[in-house]
Parts: sequence; C-alpha cells; structure tokens
Amino acid sequence: MGKSKVLVVGGTGYIGRRIVRASLAEGHETYVLQRAELALQIEKLQMLLSFKRQGAHLIEASFSDHQSLVDAVKKVDVVISAISGVHIRSHSIGLQLNLINAIKEAGNVKRFLPSEFGLDPARMGDALEPGRVTFEDKMAVRKAIEEANIPFTYISANLFAGYFAGSLSQMGSFVPPREKVHLFGDGTLKAVFVDEDDVATYTIKTIDDPRTLNKTLYLRPPDNILSQADLIAIWESLIGKQLHKTYISPEGFLATLKGLDYKLQVGIGHFYHIFYEGCLTNFEIGPHGEEASMLYPEVNYTRMDHYLRIYV
Repeated sequence: MGKSKVLVVGGTGYIGRRIVRASLAEGHETYVLQRAELALQIEKLQMLLSFKRQGAHLIEASFSDHQSLVDAVKKVDVVISAISGVHIRSHSIGLQLNLINAIKEAGNVKRFLPSEFGLDPARMGDALEPGRVTFEDKMAVRKAIEEANIPFTYISANLFAGYFAGSLSQMGSFVPPREKVHLFGDGTLKAVFVDEDDVATYTIKTIDDPRTLNKTLYLRPPDNILSQADLIAIWESLIGKQLHKTYISPEGFLATLKGLDYKLQVGIGHFYHIFYEGCLTNFEIGPHGEEASMLYPEVNYTRMDHYLRIYV
C-alpha cells in the first residue's frame, strides 16, 4: 500500500508547522488547510507559501463553510488537526466539531488525529478549576469522534521542550535562569520532556500504523523522563555553576495561582498536576494505549542534555 495522503489543519501553528514538515519528509502527499482569515496574517501566509514550495498542496476552506471542509477532507486519507488549544494564545479546540461533521459526511477518512499533543485529557477529570476546561473541551471532541465512528489516534506528547525544558519549567520565561531557580515541591516528581520536532515525527509515524488505530500514543522517550531537579542538574552541569534554589509548597503555589488572570490560571494550573501530583508518569499505559519510543525505536529522539546546550 502507498503512503496516506495527509491534510494538516492548523499547519502554521506551533506544532502544526512541524507536522507539515514531518509529513513531507516522510514522503506523504501533504495538504495544508488555508483559511481565508490568514490572507491578512503575512507571516502565516508566507509560511503556507513556503510549504507550497516544498511540495505541499494548499486547500482553501473555512470552519464556517461546511461544504468547503467536506471538499478538503475528500482529497485525503488522514486528517491531523493542530489548531491552538492554549488559552493565552487562541483556544480553538471547539472548532474541531465542525471538522468532525465534515469528516463524517465525507466518509473517506481512515484516521483522524485531533489537536491534543499534551496531557491525556482522559486522565484529567479531577483537574483544578479553571484549568480543567482544556481537558473538558478535548474530551467533548473525543466524544464527537467516537460517536461518529471515525477512526482515530490521540497523541499525548506530555511537555513541549520549548515551553518546559528551556525554561527549566519556570513560569514567566522560556529561557533557563543563570542565578536562581524555583522548584515545585521538592522537585523530584518525574515528568516527560519532548522536543517538538520529535512530537511531529512520532505523530506522522502513527498514521499508517495499525497498532495505533483507535488508541492513544504516549510519547515517553525513556531518557527524557526527568524530574525538575534532574533538568536543573543538567543545566548546572552545562554552565558549570550551582543555582540558588527556592522551593514552592503546594499551598504557596495555589495561593499564587488565585491572583492571576483567568487565561494564565488555565495554563499555569496544569503545573500543579504535573509537578505536585506527577500526573504524566504515575500510571501504566494500558491496553488502549501505546508508547512511541517502543513502537518506533528507529527515531533518534533529542535528549534534554543535548537540547539545553543551545542555551549555553
């Protein structure tokens, strides 16, 4: 069988652009949705044109035009959505319900990957308010997918390195500190840090793989299962000095959280579950999931000691 034709929705976004590149690199005939509103966003338009020069096809369609979505979906075998789910930028998860309706009507899609790429929302039913809205919205999308009997793969990519590793998981900056650092609790609970290009590579690997059909793929590269303290120790080794450490209690963190703007509360509230509860690593992957590095050992994923060197 030949490689699937792929449509990427949200292809100019943070993860979407990487998925487009990974799809092209793996030799898939790749289509990128071009929404009308991008015509006045020059950087995104130029990115779309750069994809076209690399061999991608651009398809004009809109979430407000059902037939345009149906026509776009009919051209491909696989649809990958990477539209934004981050409240501090543009939370658009609900728009995927329009896309699901189009996929259902088109009837030809053999795999749909909705926009998740973070914590597994199925495990976050007890998440703090207001941050739980992220998981509730994603679960509403999952419900619509499964009720429509659309074949799927969900991607749980854990922590993007650009957001959580480069910053040593500090709030308020995406570059590592050189003098002092805050740790959540005692800093020893394990999390999982994944280079964003590796997220895209693993995502594209799944689309023609029967082992990931109707399952969740967890990205847990074993060398990147690290605590915050582990990550800080890597950075200290790279810069040759010890950072001054301040430890934030759970109570202190929650008190700080309450004073923030709503959008910040939504995103930063997730830190509590990651670093105080260890929600990324405190469970075994069951029969409804697979682990990416075990399925695809050929992927030479980026280790965090290498990742952090660029910041030195």
